[in-house]
Amino acid sequence: MNYAQLLFPDFSLILCGYLLCRYTGLDRTVWSQVESLVYYFLFPVLLFHSIVKSPLDLNASSFIISGITLGLSGIVLSYALPYVPLIKNNIDLHDHACSAQIGFRFNSFIALALVDRLLGAPGLLLLALLIGFCVPMFNIAAVWPMAKHGQSHFFSELLKNPLVVGTVLGLSANLAGLQMPQFLEPTLSRIGSSSIALGLMAAGAGLELKILNHQKTLGVSVLTIRHLILPFLAWELAQWFSLDATQTTVLLTFSALPTASTCYVLAVRMGYNGPYVAGLVTLSTLCGIASLTLALGLLQ
Repeated sequence: MNYAQLLFPDFSLILCGYLLCRYTGLDRTVWSQVESLVYYFLFPVLLFHSIVKSPLDLNASSFIISGITLGLSGIVLSYALPYVPLIKNNIDLHDHACSAQIGFRFNSFIALALVDRLLGAPGLLLLALLIGFCVPMFNIAAVWPMAKHGQSHFFSELLKNPLVVGTVLGLSANLAGLQMPQFLEPTLSRIGSSSIALGLMAAGAGLELKILNHQKTLGVSVLTIRHLILPFLAWELAQWFSLDATQTTVLLTFSALPTASTCYVLAVRMGYNGPYVAGLVTLSTLCGIASLTLALGLLQ
């Protein structure tokens, strides 16, 4: 499979946003409003719909545990960077608060496209499990350091965070057996398509690659966690829990994905260094080509 071709649409949308913001009349004034629309409406609807429409098979306990363990490992490793002896003096705590999420969050749309192509419906059902359990956990983990360093009340930020609210409501509705009315499906699908496109273009509009120079150690560290450490850990977990071939493939794919494009929007809306996070999102999209090849090629 050509992973570069799979990731090209995301990268091209980021590039479009970058060019439009800098070389047309669609400047930052326009894109700041787009960010608000994506953050407060489009992404929450998308997350809710993605979780509700996929049935969760709670019988796959070993797979669920391995996925949650992988996710928690990414969170712990990302949080631990300011305490690692060799690099802690080169990491700015304020930038770390907004960029730690790069190390553990994932692009669910690339995941859905890739798993559907590799495994079809059985793989998508397993991926829905990971989305249902890990997305709320990752969103909470992403908000926590920013609320802490921004001197905001953590639970207040959670209650106000539309991404957390959307994913928790989606998981609750799924577990309760609620189904989306059929006549709403086309509308919600179109909202989902527009949200990822506008989110990636907004990340491109806020992109300033030169700003990555002042925090190289931090950037390299979170990308190493996301694209090198987690794929190897996923392979070990698959062996430890004796996962079958389908479960192993889904877990490896999950471990090697580019980070979520919502990282940028969340960082900006909480008052952090959006251009720096946008640069990391772009680099992660490129690194995803190598990490997916590693996880699904060399490891498997």
